[in-house]
Amino acid sequence: MAREYLKKATLTAKSDASEVHETVKTILADIETGGDAKAMEYAARFDRYEGNVLMTPEEIEAACALVPEKLKADIRFAHDNVKRFAEKQKSTMSDMEIEIVPGLIAGQKAIPVDAAGCYVPGGRYSHIASAIMTVTTAKVAGCRHITACSPPRPGVGVAPAIVYAAHISGADRIMAMGGVQGVAAMTFGLFGLPPANILVGPGNQFVAEAKRILFGRVGIDMIAGPTDSLILADAQADPMVVATDLVSQAEHGYNSPVWLVTDDRALAEKVMELVPGLIEDLPEVNRENAFAAWRDYAEVILCSDRAEMAACSDGYAPEHLTVQADDLDWWLTHLTCYGSLFLGEETTVSYGDKATGTNHVLPTSGAASYTGGLSVHKYMKIVTWQRATREGSKPVALATARISRLEGMEGHARAADVRLAKYFPDETFDLTADG
Repeated sequence: MAREYLKKATLTAKSDASEVHETVKTILADIETGGDAKAMEYAARFDRYEGNVLMTPEEIEAACALVPEKLKADIRFAHDNVKRFAEKQKSTMSDMEIEIVPGLIAGQKAIPVDAAGCYVPGGRYSHIASAIMTVTTAKVAGCRHITACSPPRPGVGVAPAIVYAAHISGADRIMAMGGVQGVAAMTFGLFGLPPANILVGPGNQFVAEAKRILFGRVGIDMIAGPTDSLILADAQADPMVVATDLVSQAEHGYNSPVWLVTDDRALAEKVMELVPGLIEDLPEVNRENAFAAWRDYAEVILCSDRAEMAACSDGYAPEHLTVQADDLDWWLTHLTCYGSLFLGEETTVSYGDKATGTNHVLPTSGAASYTGGLSVHKYMKIVTWQRATREGSKPVALATARISRLEGMEGHARAADVRLAKYFPDETFDLTADG
């Protein structure tokens, strides 16, 4: 049976890609030239906020005091899980060395970047978890300076819960500035901050475009599009749970794709019957987002068997991938393209988004076909080193000289020649590229 689309998307995430490049490029150029003052101009225009850009310790303490104790406990729970997972991740990366040939030793060393800029969305929703995910991993990696940047609300500032999460996660400075101007301030080292070596964290299309333009002069985690989620479900799956999970991810935004891939027609039809009612029951903003996402971007795909389901999923390379089907080990073995995998009904994307410990900053728009999500490793530079005895350098110098001459790179060859002449003055070597 060929794949059958019981529901086909009328749009894709790329359909809504706005022409924001020129706007963002202009803002970045203005701020790089105009510095702090120009960044403040844009902040007044877009954030409509005129308080301190860099929060003082007293302001941080006051904001933290506004967070209810129950929420503080939940944030600490999530932070602890993310921290422990990140520490285990870091332990998988180790320095090493190997004797390539007698007398020649080469190695690798993992070095954290110096300064990290963590963007925490605070517009439509206050992304408390994003502060935990980005700042905690940077701290565990060993970054010397971490800036958390989040859009302030007019007359209020950064959401207190975001301030608390960033603070306990290890942010050195918390910046009340959003959008392109916030990204620019971290990159260019405005307001006395050290210039960021890496920018991480989700954001809207303007933030994503700013990161795209700045990539190269600064590292980035990834260029993120609208969040997307796919569920693989067979006949044993609970239609209500599947439908609820789809809706839970559709509420992210009007252009957030959700996909159901199944080999059971009855399940697919029941899920399609349940989704509209679940959407209708959401609060207004969430309802509007989920309704548009389900209407324009959602798909329900019927496959012949689980092998076809797995192939279909890998083709989509979803950011979030949930399996609600028998034989979870089979799926874990066979699925290869996803940002984060949720095996079984007992876990869900919402858990990973908030509190299980795995990171929720993940590749979107098919990027999971070639990269994973944010991790401690993203903040680390894997560098190499080497040293040698004079005897150990001898065979390498011979090979280097001859290969270089064959390539026509005489200067490279002579860097090897001079060492052979110095270290072994009584020997004669054939340093030509000819056979």
